[in-house]
Amino acid sequence: MENYCSGLGDVYTFSPTFRSENSNTKKHLSEFWMIEPELAFADLRDNMDCAEEFVKYTLKYILENNKHDLKFFEDNGNNTSIEKIRSIINQEFGRVSYSDAIYQLQKAAQRVKFEVKPEWGIDLATEHERYLVEKVYRIPIFVYNYPKEIKAFYMRANPDNRTVAAMDLLIPGIGELVGGSQREERKDTLLKRIQELNLSEESYDWYLELRKFGSIPHSGFGLGLERLLMFVTGLENIREVIPFPRWPGNANF
Repeated sequence: MENYCSGLGDVYTFSPTFRSENSNTKKHLSEFWMIEPELAFADLRDNMDCAEEFVKYTLKYILENNKHDLKFFEDNGNNTSIEKIRSIINQEFGRVSYSDAIYQLQKAAQRVKFEVKPEWGIDLATEHERYLVEKVYRIPIFVYNYPKEIKAFYMRANPDNRTVAAMDLLIPGIGELVGGSQREERKDTLLKRIQELNLSEESYDWYLELRKFGSIPHSGFGLGLERLLMFVTGLENIREVIPFPRWPGNANF
């Protein structure tokens, strides 16, 4: 998608995604569907703007075209409501840096017991994400500028050399719905990061080639379709919103 957006402008893909990670939780699958836009001449702020508009547009479309289905879930005791969805559409999403988010969690940890202690440098767990969005800010929020050690090598390095221009969108009841970043368009910086992580330069030669004659600022994100369906329907397990769920140890077909 980075390749295409450099030649065509804004592009997207929608396809199954496979991740080989041993995550046995209510919101993880080994195979799921992902919508992934890539935006040319876009920085992290543009990326968050696009993600917010996309989520709101999708929810508005569902409200206008699938109200009967929503009423069915609502009447059958699921943790959803038409008003809950409408409130997301009508709210301006918040934005908070990772460092500020950790500070809020550390303050909360004085009275709330988290399974994972909130410290600068950790990857936020679902319990952290939901606490931030449901107890602290009480609106959907973007958390941005994560520590570079917990994010992928291709995310654009910030001037502090500690964080990268990455973002996650957190929503009530789910936690992370969207994840994305501004990409590292500077070839020298990208190569240095690959070397820092002892990754094979030969394996990423094709990726570095995209920057050989210069590149453009570009950003992208992924939205997990099943997690969006969880929010809309109020179903609590991601395996209930996909016809043939695959998770670690259960991917026979």
